[in-house]
Amino acid sequence: GALGPTGELGEMNAAELIEIEAIKQVKARYVRCMDEKRWDDWGQVFTEDATLDTREDAKDGFHEGRERIQAFVCAAVSDLITVHHGHMPEIEITGARSARGVWSMEDYLDFESDPPFTIHGRGHYREEHEKGDDRASRIKSLKLTRPWVKHEGASVQSAYESGLHVT
Repeated sequence: GALGPTGELGEMNAAELIEIEAIKQVKARYVRCMDEKRWDDWGQVFTEDATLDTREDAKDGFHEGRERIQAFVCAAVSDLITVHHGHMPEIEITGARSARGVWSMEDYLDFESDPPFTIHGRGHYREEHEKGDDRASRIKSLKLTRPWVKHEGASVQSAYESGLHVT
């Protein structure tokens, strides 16, 4: 793999570097397609049996299966202006068809409401990836953690009561 047991950079071969780059492309599609609200394309970054865990932000934030994940996130952010960034990936190839990684992340969600309400968060995406029979890498599990979140505008309580979900 790319990282040794103590986090040092180990020997990597060309195939591992190519796979790491493919995983970076998957994450780039994840953030771009979410912000462009291209839900069919966004759903394709997940395996059919993927899991999404955003329970730190929403008590109903654990979902299994590509279709359920896609429906949950689409319902949560379709009407918002969103900007998501993934930075500084640490990706480890764990097998011929598997990898895991951690991405620093930052997101901004604008509810375009009256009164105005926005959320700005920073944290990490923790992911496992799996290569399918089509040889494409996809997200098999994603857990979002945000140690820093700033809410501005309308009452946070009223936003959550009206069904706020954050991804």
